[in-house]
Amino acid sequence: MKCYILLMVLLLVPFVSMSYADLELYTNSKVYTTGQPLFVFGQTSPHDSVVIRVLGPDDAIIRFDQITAEPDGSYQYIVLTWPEATVTFPYGTYTIEAISTQQSDESSLINVRFAESSELVETPVERSIQMLIFAPDMAAVGDTLRVFVQTTSDGLLVGNNPDSLLGTTHVHLPDDTVHDISDSFEALHRGLFYADYTPHQEGTYVFHAVAFSQGTISHGSAATTVLKQDIGDISDQIIHLNTILAETSTELEQLKAEVSEFKGTLEQASDRIDTSVTSVSESVSNIEEASSQLNSIFFPVVALIGVIVALQIATLARSR
Repeated sequence: MKCYILLMVLLLVPFVSMSYADLELYTNSKVYTTGQPLFVFGQTSPHDSVVIRVLGPDDAIIRFDQITAEPDGSYQYIVLTWPEATVTFPYGTYTIEAISTQQSDESSLINVRFAESSELVETPVERSIQMLIFAPDMAAVGDTLRVFVQTTSDGLLVGNNPDSLLGTTHVHLPDDTVHDISDSFEALHRGLFYADYTPHQEGTYVFHAVAFSQGTISHGSAATTVLKQDIGDISDQIIHLNTILAETSTELEQLKAEVSEFKGTLEQASDRIDTSVTSVSESVSNIEEASSQLNSIFFPVVALIGVIVALQIATLARSR
């Protein structure tokens, strides 16, 4: 019985090794242009069902096919004919991926280049990632600010998982300490991420973003000056002060107008007083003139009365 089992195991070993051959993938070129076919071929396990995927520069799947390998494990397939370059199908580096369905962990990748010309020149086909970071220039202690990161490859937005893409992003604090913020990012859109951060001390904060994808890395940094008080609050206070100054200026103008009006009233009263004084002076002059005329009339009358009285006294004296 043991010999029978051992014999069966020895007979099955070759079949097992044949059933799980390494997955190989090749393309007919490294650089393609419009109108050329993308032909893939390779070797896998006999009768293996192979998934062929084409990923664009932004890692989006633009083609998905499934083929069956020959009994000898070979396969070949024309995946597509390269079209005219468009916004959704631009020039750039594309990834061709073959996945074995019999072996879930077995896959093979090749990068190819879709270019304007396929002449025999040195054309790089490796992927590269570019990253930009945006942060506000100024903020206030205790106020939450938002940092944005953009990742692109061949001009297209790439990346959906910030945890793996921005895994070492951090911020340098004014006291020279470093704070990891890689787990704070949320995906806003493919290739667009944001993180909220609250500073607790004054000074300059430097946000250092690190993007890592498919073996390539890109760095970017942005600085934010944190003040004790938000510049917006200071601006509001200045605006409020300007409003108070404007109101005070208006009140001063009104007071100036009232003073000017009062001055005019005083001038009118002074003119009236001057007129009254002139009238009184004229009246006094008239009285003096009348008095002189009265005196000129009164003195002769008095003299005449005196003469009459003297005559009467003389007459009385004679009669006695």
